[in-house]
Amino acid sequence: MNQPDPPNAGRRGGPPPGPARRNPAPAHQSPARNNPAHAGPAPRFPAQGARNPGPPAEPGARRPAPPPPPASDERTRRHGARPDDAAYRPPQAWSATGPGVPGYAPPQKPQPIPAGPEPRGRTQARSAAPASPRPAGPTAPPPRDTPPTPDRGRRRRRSGPRRPRRRRIGRILLVVLLLLVVTPIGLMFYYDSKLDRIDALATYAGRPAASPGTTWLIVGTDSRAGLTDEQKRDLATGDSDGARTDTIMLVYKPPSGDPAIISIPRDLYVPIPGNGEHKINAAFGIGGAPLLVQTVEELSGMRLDHYAEIGFGGFDSLVDAIGGVDICVDAPMRDPKAGLNLKAGCQTLNGQQALGFVRTRDFPNADLQRVQNQRKFLAALMSKATGFSVLLNPFRLFPFVNGVVDTLVVDNGTHIWNLASLAWALRSSPQTVTTPNGGDIYTDDGDSLAVGDNTKEFFDAIRRGQPIPDHLLDSTPN
Repeated sequence: MNQPDPPNAGRRGGPPPGPARRNPAPAHQSPARNNPAHAGPAPRFPAQGARNPGPPAEPGARRPAPPPPPASDERTRRHGARPDDAAYRPPQAWSATGPGVPGYAPPQKPQPIPAGPEPRGRTQARSAAPASPRPAGPTAPPPRDTPPTPDRGRRRRRSGPRRPRRRRIGRILLVVLLLLVVTPIGLMFYYDSKLDRIDALATYAGRPAASPGTTWLIVGTDSRAGLTDEQKRDLATGDSDGARTDTIMLVYKPPSGDPAIISIPRDLYVPIPGNGEHKINAAFGIGGAPLLVQTVEELSGMRLDHYAEIGFGGFDSLVDAIGGVDICVDAPMRDPKAGLNLKAGCQTLNGQQALGFVRTRDFPNADLQRVQNQRKFLAALMSKATGFSVLLNPFRLFPFVNGVVDTLVVDNGTHIWNLASLAWALRSSPQTVTTPNGGDIYTDDGDSLAVGDNTKEFFDAIRRGQPIPDHLLDSTPN
């Protein structure tokens, strides 16, 4: 007879012995669904709530059903008995207290987290397999099989663009720094290549040896080269041809101390090599810059280090480029021949007024007063050119540099940085002095100034690098 299988039969040892069923019901037509009597084979594993399943049952033997839960069981008390209570018993993790014990209440606190490294991540489940050992050390990297956490990914995304941004900023600063360094150097060499140069400091037999410090010879000529007829009329330069020296100045920079601007009167009567004795300005008309340099070197016993020459052409634009030059005069100055008309007091001279100021000889002592005005103007020009109003203003600085390059003629060994050094040395109240002389004399060239003992004493002190004696400063006998 077909009897239903006991509920615990075949749990460990498989189905009980007996004749096999010929026509088992399909999976979708389980007898347990239609007929409770055909509940099917019992599960192969012990019930979840069984504490001690006991020894395995012998084949064919029936396991007795578990006892029903007590009447005071919390599950039964709350929900009532269910048909499957006989096969279900929840696990109990307590011994002294538990369901059915008076005063029992389920714990509400979460279970403590066991000590040890935990997997990083919010939703990552604990793995039953033992975690791979992590290398010791404060900076040990995470295991390779551990995916990056969301926080770490966000940090990478935030810190990723910063490095290229820092690199770009560093590159920009490097480019700016290179421009600030390379651009002035490039402009310096560019303007240096545009300077007009001549062989003014020629070598000759008996040339004096080098003296301490640095000595410049600055010559102003009345050359009208480059001036149009309209400019000649505006500047009152006349139409004379050729070039004569209206200005001869030595600028001496001693090894220590203030520089000195020394005027050499053009009427000083001196020997000119190979041409006898004449006024010193005749040397330029006879042999140009080389002969004038040799004449000054033999007179002073000093070797000249640099030569610079400036004419009428471009002088006015040079002054206008820096916004004029500030000059103070004690009395009104008026000279129609030089196109000059100035009032007394301090004022700013434009290019045309500055040219008339350094040219005029309408004074009781004629040329001696003019050389004083020339020294005053040169010092004021250098002070204005090296001031912040020019150096920090490209609209004044570059026109001034262009005017210097277009106007000056220098020797072969002079460069633009030598001119800058000269201007910087003369920016702060240099000492000004006129070459002492022995007084007026009459010569074949007309009224002249003789070379006296004070002239030789004056140049001897400079040649030895000593301060100029006080009694030789602007000492001119009447």
